[in-house]
Amino acid sequence: MCCSVGFARSLGLALLPLSLCSILVNLLLLFPMGDTTYVQQDRLASYIWLFGGLAGGGLLMLIPAVVFITLGKCRCCWNESLTMCGSVLAAVIGLMGAVYCFIISGFTLLQGPQCFTSYGWSYPFADQKGRYLFQPETWSRCLQPLGIVEWNVTLLFVLLCVAVLEFIICLLQLGNGVVNAICRPCCYKQEYSLNA
Repeated sequence: MCCSVGFARSLGLALLPLSLCSILVNLLLLFPMGDTTYVQQDRLASYIWLFGGLAGGGLLMLIPAVVFITLGKCRCCWNESLTMCGSVLAAVIGLMGAVYCFIISGFTLLQGPQCFTSYGWSYPFADQKGRYLFQPETWSRCLQPLGIVEWNVTLLFVLLCVAVLEFIICLLQLGNGVVNAICRPCCYKQEYSLNA
């Protein structure tokens, strides 16, 4: 059990910087090149307002991170099993957060940025189903904000990678918690019968 608690804690410690990174990246998406005028004028891609990184990969991911890190504070056998069941629930919350972050980031990437083109403010890549990602020569269609395509693509790819890592970590703890929640009572009964 100590090994599984130690494993869960290490997973929680890995989740913590990932969730903070997700929050930071989402905040950077709101302010292209550090400029606040575009958020004030509502000139950001519509999916950015769903806060995939801030809510899903960030704040929601802090729940499993804190739960995993604080596992094993009580030394009672049955409480350890209940604690591992709680970590399973936290892992499920983390999985949902990671999936939400991944889906919103993916849709934002496919939609492309809202930018000023020769035809005015629009989504010049929205109908391309992501093909623009492999055609960097077309990115110059966005005249303002300067470098918005590169900015969005880079940050959204970071969010996608963070979401995948968070998903894997929560999935590992889900498996760890389920195995220990099921097996620990059985082990306890066997230990009790051997001591009797």
